[in-house]
Amino acid sequence: MTETIKTDVLVIGSGIAGLFFALKAAEIGQVIVITKKERSDSNTNWAQGGIAAVLTSEDSFEAHIADTLDAGAGLCNFEAVETLVKEGPKHVKELIELGVNFTKKDGKLHFEREGGHSAYRIVHAADLTGKEVERALLQKAAENPNIAILEHHASIELITEHHLRKKTNDITCYGVYALDTQTGCFKKFLAKFTMLATGGCGHVYLHTTNPSIATGDGIAMAYRAGAEIHNMEFIQFHPTTLYHPDAKSFLITEAVRGFGGVLRTKDGREFMHKYDPRKSLAPRDIVARAIDSEMKKRGDEFVYLDITHKPESDIKEHFPNIYERCLMFGIDITREMIPVVPAMHYSCGGVATDLFARTTLNRLYACGEVASTGVHGANRLASNSLLEALVFAHRAFLNIKENLVDVKNTVEFPDWDESGTENPEEWILISHNRREVQQVMNDYVGIVRSDLRLKRAERRIDFLKEETEAYYKKTKVSAELLELRNIIKVASLIIESAMKRRESRGLHYTTDYPEKDDKHFRINTVLRSF
Repeated sequence: MTETIKTDVLVIGSGIAGLFFALKAAEIGQVIVITKKERSDSNTNWAQGGIAAVLTSEDSFEAHIADTLDAGAGLCNFEAVETLVKEGPKHVKELIELGVNFTKKDGKLHFEREGGHSAYRIVHAADLTGKEVERALLQKAAENPNIAILEHHASIELITEHHLRKKTNDITCYGVYALDTQTGCFKKFLAKFTMLATGGCGHVYLHTTNPSIATGDGIAMAYRAGAEIHNMEFIQFHPTTLYHPDAKSFLITEAVRGFGGVLRTKDGREFMHKYDPRKSLAPRDIVARAIDSEMKKRGDEFVYLDITHKPESDIKEHFPNIYERCLMFGIDITREMIPVVPAMHYSCGGVATDLFARTTLNRLYACGEVASTGVHGANRLASNSLLEALVFAHRAFLNIKENLVDVKNTVEFPDWDESGTENPEEWILISHNRREVQQVMNDYVGIVRSDLRLKRAERRIDFLKEETEAYYKKTKVSAELLELRNIIKVASLIIESAMKRRESRGLHYTTDYPEKDDKHFRINTVLRSF
């Protein structure tokens, strides 16, 4: 038996996008937030750097827009970027009103500068900005009687007409089927509006800065439901994650380079001047490729990030979390260079949305990393992501506020059917296939690509997809199986998108087409299941 739960607004995900939106939507109706692990498990909670916004007279909207467009390599939607930059500052101020404690100096907000930015415009909470934002939003959500947060609920499928066996090109989302992973019970959440805020897909790759929940669930579910997916080839690899066997790709924030950190090879030589006049302050894609190139040329497993020339007290003040974490691994960053290596960090593509976060499915919205708003184009400018979540969460709320009274939950849907399935006999298939997908993506669909590598990856992922789908049809649903299925689907979308783009632009670099081709490819890569 499947429990049916009805609400005005359903939010899938509990990061900055989902919670900021939920707090606003609670003003006009009942909101249920479901999250597959604990409420604080989100990409937001791991965000170190900060939030970029024009908040001083020394900065300007025009400069922030120009920096964003430059990073996006010709694929940004100008209207989306303009909306982000001009509406962003008021939402940063809203966070402060909600209780977020950003770092201050002499009583005023302290601003950092990161790669690709022409000004000091990044507000931060030391080097744990995401954690502080998450803390404040969760506290406010817990105090709101119109918001219920349900932990340990894994989403299975978005509910649409195809569950009624109706064929239509005008698809509506009515909610989601979910599994309560603590009780094993299935639940059918029916909502007037659904917000996808499921975060990114870092665990499609072997090395990632993302938390374990980032398995591309929202993208995979939206694709299977018929939503348009854009630009999945643009995967941002953070150039500097801590290289240590026990560190699990701990991120060394961009702000360390903004602070004056210098990249060096293992013999201590600087190298970024060979790749970009901005040296270590170049955008992430350039820095990541430069590190990848130096490592491959020299046969090294890592490079160094050096801030030992900065005062010890300043390092500890600016980066207390990084200092303490590195010290746990025996590295004193005030005296020793930090060994770093690139790792998958952010997906610039995702579920296609308009300026009000509406997807191509009726009543389905998407916000945060799961969405492709047009802001990032072919490469995300550092610290624009949390700002994007705020701006488009608010815009989704405005759109829903106008339409909520006109929508009724009158359609009845069947319970989740798992008849004919059995408990899995071998969990090793799930863990093995997951590891194999991640290894394939790391080896063949990484920072530097080629037709040969992509075709090899496609063949291997197709086999894993066929094997896993057969297993899924005969096996009782589990969170692990759902994640594997979603990881495989997103991997195939990344590969398909990369094969379609026969040029090098932004984060997508291929040795077969090393130049940018504005004549044929200054367009979004669009994928849709039907």
